[in-house]
Amino acid sequence: MAILERNDTDAITHLTLNMPNRLNALSDEMLAALKSELDALKDDRSVRAVILSGAGNAFCAGHDLKQMTQGRQAEDGGQAYFRDLFRRCTEVMLAIPALPQPVIAQVHGIATAAGCQLVASCDMAIAAEDTKFGVNGVNIGLFCSTPMVALSRNIPRKKAFEMLTTGKFIPASEAEALGLINRTVPAAELSAETRRVAETVASKLGAAVKIGKQAFYEQLQMPVDEAYYYTGDVMVENMLYRDTEEGISAFIEKRDPNWTQ
Repeated sequence: MAILERNDTDAITHLTLNMPNRLNALSDEMLAALKSELDALKDDRSVRAVILSGAGNAFCAGHDLKQMTQGRQAEDGGQAYFRDLFRRCTEVMLAIPALPQPVIAQVHGIATAAGCQLVASCDMAIAAEDTKFGVNGVNIGLFCSTPMVALSRNIPRKKAFEMLTTGKFIPASEAEALGLINRTVPAAELSAETRRVAETVASKLGAAVKIGKQAFYEQLQMPVDEAYYYTGDVMVENMLYRDTEEGISAFIEKRDPNWTQ
């Protein structure tokens, strides 16, 4: 049984964290599997959208604490292992926005600590109404400093700080209101709704979504004037695509576009 299952249908890849007995923790093995699949997707033009979900009763409960405890047995008390672990986790989180395809988190049960970070790192997220979110490491004496990076870039800073320092969980409805997730749905509709969003994304011109996603994250780091000049250049490049010319012509002529990509 693979710890990370991949299913491809109709230009959509569905990745499922498959360690339900450990609440899909981001173990060394899970991080390696995720990095491998994300690297493979990077150059796969047949895939236009990615869904990320968890098997069993949870989306992801964060790092594997038992494995981290084992890392302490080294002569340095685990310093080298922990440094490497958080570096590898960072590489996975950064690989998601760097993918050309939009990644949609399909969240249920709980998304805690690095699991909440994983949701925040995805481009979009749909959650079941009874899902709980938290960066609760502080409850065991470990401040969620790396999850804080993605969280504080998704929700207002004062709310992020409150979650980080109190360790309290928030319900899916609050996560939606704060902007951590796109929407909530009844649990029975979660899979279908996430698939619907993925299918909508996958129906668009892949080259346009790719250049647009890259520009979206690049411009966020720029002053507003620089962002406008940069995105203007991106739109010029996009306008020169043959398929974009075809898409505009099809709209004017009131017909479906005949895209090649």
